Amino acid sequence: MAVVKCAIQLGIPEALEAHGGPAAFHDLSSALGCSPSALHRVMRFLVHRKILKEAPAGYLQTPLSRLLLKNDEKSMAALVLLESSPVMLAPWHCLSDRVLANGSPAFESTHGEDIWSYAEENPGHSKLINDAMACNARVAVPAIVKGCPEVFDGVESMVDVGGGDGTALRLLVEALPWIRGINFDLPHVVSVALDCVGVEHVGGDMFASVPKADAAYLMCVLHDWDDDECIQVLRKCKEAIPKDKGKVIIVEAVVEEDNNDKLEFVRLMMDMVMMAHTNKGKERTSKEWAYVLSESGFSRHTIKNVKAVQSVIEAYP
Repeated sequence: MAVVKCAIQLGIPEALEAHGGPAAFHDLSSALGCSPSALHRVMRFLVHRKILKEAPAGYLQTPLSRLLLKNDEKSMAALVLLESSPVMLAPWHCLSDRVLANGSPAFESTHGEDIWSYAEENPGHSKLINDAMACNARVAVPAIVKGCPEVFDGVESMVDVGGGDGTALRLLVEALPWIRGINFDLPHVVSVALDCVGVEHVGGDMFASVPKADAAYLMCVLHDWDDDECIQVLRKCKEAIPKDKGKVIIVEAVVEEDNNDKLEFVRLMMDMVMMAHTNKGKERTSKEWAYVLSESGFSRHTIKNVKAVQSVIEAYP
């Protein structure tokens, strides 16, 4: 991760993209202002890991390295920069604190407060989180719209609960222009969200109330919280939607421990991230999702798989 972060910070993907073809090493070193011997070692490592490709005429981009372009629509650079930041790396050294029977959250052990309080007091870190979540949205939302568009049939208004900077809702409204969107998050988060046609930004606390809409949409939000907290949020979402035609659309990982899906490792890795970075968050199995939804008062739910790490869970009053 540290070497990939180094490549992003140096702008290696951008330099290769700008070159438009195989980039000779001396041209790359000169363009980046790097020590040739040190850069060679980094490039050798990136080639070995198949993040870059080396040809006789020079270095080339790969589909993987293009994901590290900072300003590309499919960029995952912000997610790497968040998870490799000193703030997010430090709690891993206190992971055992979370695991002990009488332990404390790893993030709080490290920083003295939970991640949300820290982000509110540190705008730079809050932006890192929002940018990283936007990366996730740019992958997941198209997969949902393409994989199960019927989820949005009959939905004329939708509130994105914990929607961050509004990227997910912007993508949804662009793909489904009949939907009126409400991007709902903490006041300090929505205060820096960009204006978007068809989307209204609303600040508030999802544990207290949720703006009313035909559907409530939660993407990678509930895994940050324990069961009781999830139930509290889901009950507020249930109150916000119509009893007859409303639904809650949850986009989250569903861990299937006996599944050989190649993405299962990513889901299990995300579960460790939740353990390191949240107080009581976790990735859930289908049985665990059934429990929190039932306890929240939903009569039924379905789980649909899409071409993403997350699945789509539809819950009905």
